[in-house]
Amino acid sequence: MLKLSQEQKIFFLQALFISSLLLANILGTKITSLGPINFSVTIWLIALTFLITDILEEVKGTKIVNNLIWTTVVILFLSFLFIQWTVGLDPAPRYTDNEAFVKIFQNSSRIFLASIVAFVLSQFHDVWAFNFWKEKTKGRFLWLRNNASTMVSQFIDTTIFMFLAFYHLTPKFDAAFVWSLIWPYYIFKIILALLDTPFCYWGVKWLKEDNK
Repeated sequence: MLKLSQEQKIFFLQALFISSLLLANILGTKITSLGPINFSVTIWLIALTFLITDILEEVKGTKIVNNLIWTTVVILFLSFLFIQWTVGLDPAPRYTDNEAFVKIFQNSSRIFLASIVAFVLSQFHDVWAFNFWKEKTKGRFLWLRNNASTMVSQFIDTTIFMFLAFYHLTPKFDAAFVWSLIWPYYIFKIILALLDTPFCYWGVKWLKEDNK
């Protein structure tokens, strides 16, 4: 079995966190369904990011997580700028898919920026809330701070993103319709938050073990 030092594990979690956010912003326009609920394919990636920050904060504290959040913001913004630059470039004569390329990436500009704002506000709330509950419980009840911080933060993330990305996108997207989109997403995220609790315990135990 591959043995990793704690430093290598932290690097892996940070890389996984940033990769998940990049993929979420690139793939976010793809909608799938589970029964009557329609949702973006990125919902699992967003849930993973909250799990990663909870594991890192539990073991290493808030500073490393705050640094990771700001690093991710810079990477996301630079990615957005590069995507917009490539959209504006004239295609080579032999490239016949430019119309589809522009349609996908140009239409996602508002979604991309909305996701960055929602990400920053929800993640920093998650860090604050996790630390708040950790102090209140004197370091006990990891399950409580894992779920309490994530559930509220996911509501912030979902609500801010939906309104910034879709409000008045067309006449259909009034406030009532946006809220009708938010609640199924949020309920699904609550279920994912509850299901990730065992993985949070496992992740904390795994990260604490230094196999160097």
